[in-house]
Amino acid sequence: MVAMPTLLLALAVVSTGLYAGFMLVFLTGVMPGLARLTDDQFVSAMRRINETVPRAVFLLVLVATVAFPVAALAVPEEGRPDARGWLLAAALVCSVLNHAVTAAGNVPLNNALAAAENARPSVPATVARAAFETRWNRLHLVRTLLVLAAFALLVAAAVG
Repeated sequence: MVAMPTLLLALAVVSTGLYAGFMLVFLTGVMPGLARLTDDQFVSAMRRINETVPRAVFLLVLVATVAFPVAALAVPEEGRPDARGWLLAAALVCSVLNHAVTAAGNVPLNNALAAAENARPSVPATVARAAFETRWNRLHLVRTLLVLAAFALLVAAAVG
């Protein structure tokens, strides 16, 4: 029988690993591929991606990256090494900061890109892309590094 703290830590590692992988693939594959598109193609593709990504499975994994570390910290574990608690707490901070960057930076940029589609007069794709791409990519790099750090910290907690 697996103890509850061990199960919660394993779920934290898996969910954060899934999210970190998604973010890393987006950083290293999707965005460089989209960068090669024309302005019209880029803006259209990003709008469709932003409509598609925030669905149930994605949101479940997103929430799990905070919920499982919180639960792993909250459930008492007899003999838990101090280092494990600190690693869990540090991973949680990284995940929360990742979500803060997303909510305060990337989501507003996504919303502005979507709004530009229906603006009257319409916003040219060149202008919409210029207002979006560089800032979004910088923020995405920050949040990717944060979730990768959270994942590494959780792995360290699990093996330590």
